[in-house]
Amino acid sequence: MAEDEQRGALYRPLVPDQHNRVTYAELFFDLVFAFAVTQISHTLLSHFTPLGALQTTLLFLSVWWLWVYTAWVTNWLDPEKTAVRVLLFALMLGGLILSTSIPKAFDSRGLWFALAYSVMQVGRAMFLLASTPPGRTMARLNAVRILVWLAGSAIFWVAGGFAEGQSRLVLWAVALGIEYLSPVVRFWIPKYGASSIADWAVEGGHMAERCAGFIIIALGESIVVTGATFADLPWTMDHVTAFVSALIGSIAMWWIYFHKGAEAGSEQISKSSEPGRLARLAYTYLHMPIVAGIIVSAVADDLVLTHPGGRSDLRTSLCEVGGPLLFLTGTILFKHTFRGFLQLSHGVGIVALGVLYWFAGQLSPLLLSILASAIMVMVAVWEAISLGSKAQSEATSA
Repeated sequence: MAEDEQRGALYRPLVPDQHNRVTYAELFFDLVFAFAVTQISHTLLSHFTPLGALQTTLLFLSVWWLWVYTAWVTNWLDPEKTAVRVLLFALMLGGLILSTSIPKAFDSRGLWFALAYSVMQVGRAMFLLASTPPGRTMARLNAVRILVWLAGSAIFWVAGGFAEGQSRLVLWAVALGIEYLSPVVRFWIPKYGASSIADWAVEGGHMAERCAGFIIIALGESIVVTGATFADLPWTMDHVTAFVSALIGSIAMWWIYFHKGAEAGSEQISKSSEPGRLARLAYTYLHMPIVAGIIVSAVADDLVLTHPGGRSDLRTSLCEVGGPLLFLTGTILFKHTFRGFLQLSHGVGIVALGVLYWFAGQLSPLLLSILASAIMVMVAVWEAISLGSKAQSEATSA
């Protein structure tokens, strides 16, 4: 009984109508993933081919999955407890090994990447299982299900680490597919069956704040890349204009996500009768294109700063338009989960970006950047005005 109580003590206390704050240990842990995001953007920049883009996408999806699984676990377990903090610090070590392996993950450091990833995923699941007392039957069964799925995918990760060339890509794609499919089928395994959404007890405010923090990480990485590149360039009018355009684009992304969306999403998931379902869709899956869009935009900023003149090549056009396009697609779907309608401003922005891409090859990288940033500013201002007017009309009618 004493051992069960000790295990259960690692769980966060569930207090009705009280938001679990993000701890300093979690923020410290996130620093590793700030580095990982930087590695991904640099890898895409240096391997911008169809195969390189596919490989970088797989690496991004794996990094995101590692982070979001840890966010789920720290939603349940209390990082203020020493044992949970030690877990996070151990995961930081694994995360650093994984992050430093990213540029050569499909070359000489594939096995290091696979081992770091597998040990982090399986080890964290084992810790969750060991931390869950037998008295918490549903939580314990969920931990078992998660462990089985992650252990199964680890076989393909490690096998891919030993393989070479296209075989590694295929094996890792299978491993990632297993992991992304598992929440959809609610971690079904023989004998135990599938979990129910009601079993996924989640503190919505904490999950929303954690994912908002990752958006800040990605935006911060974008600003770091922009600033580092600009610092090494001559400060000509073109370079200064490109720098300002990149910063305005990042500010517009922040405004679109945080001005109304992040807070409304946090309130909605906190009040939801099925927070687990909303957390799985809105924060586990739909945040992927949002983060990916920021990373691709950071690559575009680097390309434009380095070569602002001439005509935009295919790489610059794809990144400069594709980054905001991914971001808006993710945000419009994310906001749809709690607003129940597709934001018109975002839809118009997506269409405008599509039109811009049609003419991108005829424009200079600098002009393309300015127009893409202008579209994002238009979306941010439009949404702010429309939601402000709606709130004012509702207040007047009330």
